[in-house]
Amino acid sequence: MTHPIQKSDAQWREALDPDQYAVLRQAATERPWTGPLLDEHRAGLFTCAGCGAELFKSGTKFDSGCGWPSFYESIRPEAVTLIEDSTLGMVRTEVRCASCDSHLGHVFPDGFGTPTGDRYCMNSIALEFTPSTDD
Repeated sequence: MTHPIQKSDAQWREALDPDQYAVLRQAATERPWTGPLLDEHRAGLFTCAGCGAELFKSGTKFDSGCGWPSFYESIRPEAVTLIEDSTLGMVRTEVRCASCDSHLGHVFPDGFGTPTGDRYCMNSIALEFTPSTDD
């Protein structure tokens, strides 16, 4: 799959801080309960911290109690790429930005009580938030 935004490793290292680089480019996971967007409850849009692509609307964010921002669906199915991840001795579904192929987190089928039943468990530092200007 070809992604619209492609950068060299050196360009990614220059554009991202070390923690963002570890998560977005090396599929690391930030510590739970530490992300700056965990408690973000304003109306707005969550975008990829790597490229600015639109990923999630604030209305799909919910408190899952897992320690990371959780959403029940992406803004559009084609905004993210889902990939089987069998690291750590388990099978999970990795979520990557479809525009720049950055690691965002994982999706799990345990979003109980949500319209989709899914829980997109995202690394907060993999996202940026823009508040809505609608009043």
